[in-house]
Amino acid sequence: MKYTEEHEWLRVEGDLVVVGITEHAATQLGDVVFVELPEPETVVAKGDEAVVIESVKAASDILAPLDGEIVAVNEVLADNPGLVNEDPLGAGWFFKMRVDDLSALEDYMDEDEYNDLIG
Repeated sequence: MKYTEEHEWLRVEGDLVVVGITEHAATQLGDVVFVELPEPETVVAKGDEAVVIESVKAASDILAPLDGEIVAVNEVLADNPGLVNEDPLGAGWFFKMRVDDLSALEDYMDEDEYNDLIG
């Protein structure tokens, strides 16, 4: 897995990249009460708003970490946004994307570097 400074995780599954937020981010947000997901087949550029999360503390945007096309979203979150808190690294994923350049993942942190970031 790779990690962004915005506390997203990226996991390669075949030719897709799965995107979610880290346990640290889920804890900082507090209880997630609403998740607005993008439409499948949406083409995004790195830095585009992809997901809106609302928690008891704040609303946050999840940005597309790479250029590509969103090919699947986690529909379960519409009825159970709390999965983001319960299992942020597993069942709480947001979307899967087909990226233009998988080598762009090398720009992101590995787990040790991310743990250093969050202290």
